[in-house]
Amino acid sequence: MSSPGYTSPFSRCAGLRSAPPTAAKVSIVVPFYNEEACVEFVLREIVACQPGVEVVAVDDGSTDRTWERMQGIPGVTPLRLTENCGQSGALYAGLYFAEGDILVMLDGDGQNDPADIAKLVELVRRGHCDVAVGRRAARKDSWSRRAASRIANRVRRVFLRDGISDTGCSLKAIHRDHIDLLVPFNGLHRYLPAIFTHAGLKISEVDVNHRERKAGRSKYTNLDRALRGVYDLVGVCWLLKRKVILPPMKTAEPDNSTSR
Repeated sequence: MSSPGYTSPFSRCAGLRSAPPTAAKVSIVVPFYNEEACVEFVLREIVACQPGVEVVAVDDGSTDRTWERMQGIPGVTPLRLTENCGQSGALYAGLYFAEGDILVMLDGDGQNDPADIAKLVELVRRGHCDVAVGRRAARKDSWSRRAASRIANRVRRVFLRDGISDTGCSLKAIHRDHIDLLVPFNGLHRYLPAIFTHAGLKISEVDVNHRERKAGRSKYTNLDRALRGVYDLVGVCWLLKRKVILPPMKTAEPDNSTSR
């Protein structure tokens, strides 16, 4: 596997795990919040499409039976946040908890097609890019939601110049080292390409399948997204101008001459 465009200057941390991450391993992180109606078939489909891959299902403090239903599914590692932290918080926790060196993210609503995971992973693994992100080729959302998304994407590109046409697609693949570049905040998941572009990483956008929701409902309205987006955009612009990206570090070799 190729080296990532950014390499962590710190010793690798496996989060809550005792073992270090495995370079050849892929982990898939899926956040859920009150998705009892779809959590089982979403996770079973991911496991069926990606056998042998670690699947970390993160319950973001759900108040329904999401946690109970995600437990006991073969091939799934469940992780529960005892309080609701939002999609970005759940995603951030899952990325740190995962064992793999290539980390894949996708939504828990079933609209992302897990069959597309392999082509994103292959681009990162072969070194064609540092980060691979999905682009929903034919969105299965309402007209109003698609229109709102187009406006938001245009405004974001003007201010952040991340070069990505569809930041709302949750399907992404990164190297584990890239977690160092992230600062957890509500809305982080919408600005990952901007953060990675600012760090000098090469990003490839790939057409992926997009599907209608089979169950459950979206947690956000168009108005809620718009208000959050304006607020977050100001904060992210500030963050990218002030953010420090650490270079590789070294320490001096111990001087043993005085002990002779």
